[in-house]
Amino acid sequence: MKTDWKRKLTSRKLWVSVCSFASLLIMAAGGTESEAAQAASIIMAGATVVGYVVGEGLADAAGTGSGRDRETEDGGRE
Repeated sequence: MKTDWKRKLTSRKLWVSVCSFASLLIMAAGGTESEAAQAASIIMAGATVVGYVVGEGLADAAGTGSGRDRETEDGGRE
């Protein structure tokens, strides 16, 4: 069975689980709540970037064979 990494990396459940694990690990190691919250924020920011990059990559791959340019948000062409 092949693992669908694109789907896994864009899963909110995965990133919430990673944040929870990291936060609890920090707290168990004697860190403060502030440090745990900071680590969770960094992880979620990274997850947002990963989700965006994977999503854009999939959109670009789907549009490759269409023969037309995608319009950017500012109205220009890519």
